[in-house]
Amino acid sequence: MTTQGPSYRATFVRLLGFLRPYRGSLAVSVVLAVGSQVAALLAIVLTGSVAAALVHHERGRLPWLVGAVLGLGIARALMMAGRRLIAGNQALGVELDMRTAVYAKLVRLSFGFYDRHQTGQLMSRATVDLQGVRFFLGYGLVFFFQSLFTVVGVAAVVFFIEWRLALISLAIAPALVAVAYRYSHVSHPLLRDVQQKLADVATVAEENIVGVHVVKSFAQEDAEQAKFEARSEQVFGQSVKANRQRAFYVPVLSFLPLLVQAAILLVGGRMVAHGSLSVASFVRFNLFLNMLVMPLRQLGMWIGQAQRATASGERIFQVIDEPEEIADAPDAYELPPGPGRIAFEDVTFGYDPERPVLRDLNLELEAGRVVALIGHTGAGKTTTAALVPRFYDVQRGRVTIDGHDVRDVTISSLRREIGAIAQDPFLFSATVRENIAFGRPDATDEEVERAARLAQAHEFVSALPQGYDTVIGERGITLSGGQRQRIAIARALVIDPRVLVLDDATASVDATTEARIREGLREAMRNRTTIIIAHRLSTIALADEIVVLEEGRVAARGAHEELVETSDVYREIYEHGLLERVFSEEAA
Repeated sequence: MTTQGPSYRATFVRLLGFLRPYRGSLAVSVVLAVGSQVAALLAIVLTGSVAAALVHHERGRLPWLVGAVLGLGIARALMMAGRRLIAGNQALGVELDMRTAVYAKLVRLSFGFYDRHQTGQLMSRATVDLQGVRFFLGYGLVFFFQSLFTVVGVAAVVFFIEWRLALISLAIAPALVAVAYRYSHVSHPLLRDVQQKLADVATVAEENIVGVHVVKSFAQEDAEQAKFEARSEQVFGQSVKANRQRAFYVPVLSFLPLLVQAAILLVGGRMVAHGSLSVASFVRFNLFLNMLVMPLRQLGMWIGQAQRATASGERIFQVIDEPEEIADAPDAYELPPGPGRIAFEDVTFGYDPERPVLRDLNLELEAGRVVALIGHTGAGKTTTAALVPRFYDVQRGRVTIDGHDVRDVTISSLRREIGAIAQDPFLFSATVRENIAFGRPDATDEEVERAARLAQAHEFVSALPQGYDTVIGERGITLSGGQRQRIAIARALVIDPRVLVLDDATASVDATTEARIREGLREAMRNRTTIIIAHRLSTIALADEIVVLEEGRVAARGAHEELVETSDVYREIYEHGLLERVFSEEAA
């Protein structure tokens, strides 16, 4: 537990760094907070004067004193309103800055990061954790300075009124500090665990919402609800522990000042009875003491808020500090124009470095040719294609486009030249036009329509209620699988890439639509280097050459007729394809 101390302090100091752009507003908030407390102090002094006037029957002073107290009350209310307004805007600004920083990092992190982290966990850090930090940085610090000034100011005043009573009132300070420190020490790891388990709940909820069709298809509503309830109960259990801590420490922190108050009433009352302390001074002292009790009572609450904010800050900084595995080299340059020749030179790569998927892969793809990658499941087809746009970096060897190592050029210039079409394409909740032009927002309507025609999408898009301006539902749910696939193909074609990567891009369409897409792809692939990963023999027929992968290496390459005779792996895959065709014809 002690090893987490430096981390806690470093995180807290780093969170304060987000207030740097708001130094001015923070200073104004602190000044207003201090000003409101000064007004409260003066009001207490005047209240004591009211008591003195009553004792000495000086009724003529009462209207002026009451008016002055009322004026100070109004001034204090205005300063408090201004402080809350400024602090609120500051809190929202801090939240905006942190959310922007988190999102900017998320969109730049590599595929490997998302392979290792759950979406719900990341969403929790960008929402729940940020709100906790916002509340403390926006309001907590201002209240802290206000409480600090109140304690210091009131302590100075009560010493001036009666130093003996002041010593009694401050005698409890060491005990308060000790209890507050202990509360801070035990609450931080528990609150951090609560934040983590809240993220686990968000993960289950996000997965069930996104995968609702799968849940319902397999009638697993009860099982998923049970899973959600189990995660929620874990949050409940940890929250109960945190609440138990709060239920013990906060009352203790509130009770200790009451002991002081009781002692002051006893001792101060005797001093008034013996004439060594005036009634007015006694009234002022107790009013000041009451003013001191509230900040001391709030000490536990603000310590808890600081702990929660720091626990949330740790989780946020884990994202912000995540190294960008795929990033531009310091001397990266724009990918120069070229025909699109691709080479894999002694490439070794594995998602887990201890278990390589590709082993010393050597493969050259001539510019403008269409190459089909085939092989058994796990042979490395998709992995090979993913290395071209540098979704991952090789562990050994290099991948080049027109002689340029993909790690030496800027990522943006590299991916502008590669049109990737996945088997399960993702579409945004936007118009058809915006989805097609996603990679090139400045594309004209004619260019968007031409890409759609090449992808055999223009006909069904034109039949939509608003045509290209029709808004697609979330993840393209309002379209069929084949329609989504054709939109994705159009999206890849509109950027006019020199390299096309089709990862089973026609898997979601029927045979008739596939035939139409093939005709469009023939035109789209002309003069472009194209990598096709497919399991349908009809799609593989588009290729000029077939490369057979086996256990991460090139097992064979050549034309269909040649491979049927020379490659056992290809012959097995081909015969399996024929069997599929026979079975489908019999079923029909």
